[in-house]
Amino acid sequence: MTDFRSYPKSQQVKSKRVKPTQRQMGDISHPVDVLLKERSQGVCEACGKARAIDRAHLTGRPHIDHRTQVHDLAHLCKECHQIFDGTVAGLRMRRLLAAIINHALELPGNSRNSKETNGSVFDG
Repeated sequence: MTDFRSYPKSQQVKSKRVKPTQRQMGDISHPVDVLLKERSQGVCEACGKARAIDRAHLTGRPHIDHRTQVHDLAHLCKECHQIFDGTVAGLRMRRLLAAIINHALELPGNSRNSKETNGSVFDG
């Protein structure tokens, strides 16, 4: 029995993926990680008390349409990261923190459109 190929194998493997995958867009590059650590100075950006050891996406991977940048992340302690990911209050806190960071980083003539922060910060 012979394999049926509508076109040669050389053409089948010729095309390459141009658009990065969702995982690749969510990956945190070293330069972004350095900027995040400089911004937080090692302190949790949510509670301001504990040592920050986790990096949390403020804009979830399904909603990111660009490679992860520093304004898409928060530097958090373990407890705050668990709250961010596991509760409704954490989702509200995530949206509020995203709005604060985006506002603080906003420069004249520089605007970022984020799908995550549309509407009220307190929408559930």
